[in-house]
Amino acid sequence: MTEAPSTPLPTFDSLRAGTILAICAADLDAKTTLAQAAATRWFERRLSLRSPLDPSLPDRPGRPEKPQLVPPKAVEKRSLHTLKGRIALLHSIAHIELNAVDLALDIVARYATEPVPHSFFDGWMQVAFEEAKHFRMVRNRLRDLGADYGDMPAHDGLWQAAHSTRNDLTARLAVVPLILEARGLDVTPSLQAKMRETGDLETAAVLDVIYNDEKGHVAIGAKWFRFLCAREKRDPAATFKQLVRANFRGALKPPFNDVARAEAGLTPSFYRSMTATSSA
Repeated sequence: MTEAPSTPLPTFDSLRAGTILAICAADLDAKTTLAQAAATRWFERRLSLRSPLDPSLPDRPGRPEKPQLVPPKAVEKRSLHTLKGRIALLHSIAHIELNAVDLALDIVARYATEPVPHSFFDGWMQVAFEEAKHFRMVRNRLRDLGADYGDMPAHDGLWQAAHSTRNDLTARLAVVPLILEARGLDVTPSLQAKMRETGDLETAAVLDVIYNDEKGHVAIGAKWFRFLCAREKRDPAATFKQLVRANFRGALKPPFNDVARAEAGLTPSFYRSMTATSSA
């Protein structure tokens, strides 16, 4: 079960206000509760999109004191055949899912004045709702194993990627759903298999939920990326490559789950020639 937030939740009258309050929340139970409450009220059309009274969007999301943030190479890798290794994996996934909550909220709050249909915000609030669910599931599984989120160091690469695309919605879509979330489609099936090999069927079941939801998240990203490209009369695959070169550090790493990516609308023409690409 998710613990109740330690402080009363603030009220809000617009979707943008609700998403900003959730981003700012350092209490992670409050953050996930606010994210899901904002999504539910938006789906029920009980909120305006934005208001002149909306709070300011922060440069960084609210976080508890732990985990300590370190460079990606400083995050230790352990064997998944040990309990400590499975805890380390779950901690890493929890950190990814927490960042995914804030990334989905940020794309709504940051681009609330963008000339896009309201269904754009429907899609990203669905993502925020599900990412909050994922974080809770993974955190609860960590607790089942005698650990908790914050027990280990984590890296800040995901939020840095969002920060680099803060002024360009098309670039944000290219980097976050079409690179970072699509990577989850590539690596999760092998992690599921390893969890089953070790007999950890509970963790495998959590990964099943995440994997199936993430297909939809990549599909939402691909849909709106193509929408923006069509509006600007740009070729989607060529635009993706251009934006990756300008906004993403590092290479796109195979192996690729071509089937899951294609189901989400991300065809090989986007990424197959990009494996050696990095920004200057």
